[in-house]
Amino acid sequence: MNGSWLSLLPFLIVIPISIITKQVQPGLFTALILGSYIKSPTPLGGIQSMISYIVKNMIQSNNIRVIIFLYLFAGIISMIKLAGGIKGFVFLVSKKVKSKTGAMALTWISTMFTFSDPDFRIVTIAPIMKALRKKLDMSKQKVGIVIEITSNPVVGLIPIATAFVGYMVSVISLSMKSSGINGKPYIYYIKSIPFNFFSFVILIIGVYYTFFMHKNEENLKDDNKDPNKDQGEEQLEECYRAYEKETPTKPFNFILPILIILISILYLSWWNGHMGATSFFDAFLRSDVLGVMLEGLFIGLIFCIIFFMLQGFNISSLVTHFVKGGNELMSVVIMLSLIWAVSNVSEDLGFSKFISSHITGMIPNFFIAPSLFVFGAILSYFIGSSWGTWGLLMPLGIALAKHGHVNIFLCIGAVFASGTLGAFASPLSDNTVTLCTILDLPVIDYAKKKLPLTLITAIITTILYTCAGFIFK
Repeated sequence: MNGSWLSLLPFLIVIPISIITKQVQPGLFTALILGSYIKSPTPLGGIQSMISYIVKNMIQSNNIRVIIFLYLFAGIISMIKLAGGIKGFVFLVSKKVKSKTGAMALTWISTMFTFSDPDFRIVTIAPIMKALRKKLDMSKQKVGIVIEITSNPVVGLIPIATAFVGYMVSVISLSMKSSGINGKPYIYYIKSIPFNFFSFVILIIGVYYTFFMHKNEENLKDDNKDPNKDQGEEQLEECYRAYEKETPTKPFNFILPILIILISILYLSWWNGHMGATSFFDAFLRSDVLGVMLEGLFIGLIFCIIFFMLQGFNISSLVTHFVKGGNELMSVVIMLSLIWAVSNVSEDLGFSKFISSHITGMIPNFFIAPSLFVFGAILSYFIGSSWGTWGLLMPLGIALAKHGHVNIFLCIGAVFASGTLGAFASPLSDNTVTLCTILDLPVIDYAKKKLPLTLITAIITTILYTCAGFIFK
């Protein structure tokens, strides 16, 4: 279909509905219905088109692999939690810290072991810091901010063995296909990492904030607004989503599975791409990243089942917790299926053609990347979802990059940076809500404490994207 203003309607309607409902899924569902009826304007035709778009995109090889990867990953983490791996790791490291500086250093160092997923990182490190906070008299707000600085901004920069990689590559792949761009999506993701300016800037500022900024820290302490002030600190064993009281304490049930998965993925990545590779690192770039990550996770799953059963854990309990963990991501699976379908129907309506012939000329080339970042940052703050923002904005970002003759890696980085801002700063972010629940922090007051840091970082990031727009063509 030739590009027309109708191709914009699904994207135009999804944003206000997502902001009003504070959920991405209702906006996506409405956009899919609208796009389907524009494509097939009959009472039953719209419904049939909608079902066709969902099914057609769900069964695509890369898309179904992303879904399996997410389910496997969440299921394995749930099994590790049952086996006492997370609890054991928490108790192991919490005994080693004796000072405030040591506690903050632990928060940063622990990133090396908990980088696979922001939620997983939070439910692992937050209980440790909660116990140390009372012993060392630290600010809850500062502890929470440092944990979040080292969560989403870090995970988005790591190109292997994270819950984000598969999804980030999939949204790039879908958007490239929509814009008629050939190439390996994983390579595009790798090359966009240096342009995720928000993550780099907030990590640099975060180091200063963590270790050198002490002014007014006393004013941050509890502020007489602690909802559990009269109840006292929860015991470490009772921390929300970390583990249950009766869970055993076995740190190697966390350490060994994570090592097995990481080593498997690294080796398989090299093995998969080493034929024809010109160097050791070129082998990793040539590999089928989604495929080898799935293989690594299945190796990890088999290891976990055997390893935990040898310790006396019941197979039925392991299966139950695996399914329970995987099911926690069903809302993400629904969101993904809707994003894929909405992008597909918009492209069939001529979205890329309309962008190339109308929208591109309205924005100066050097201002496309900063515009994407600012718009995406506002969107992600109001919906509280990095994944939702990436899925909604990436097709537009890549289309603008192609037709505006702008560096595509810069635009991809700007989209990823904008979603990361919302995941870090928004009071609606599931990471923020989980952290506040563990640390007994009022969500809105805590989000206000993060706002100055977020705004400073956002301003610096916008300036960097503006400068980069002139430098990188």
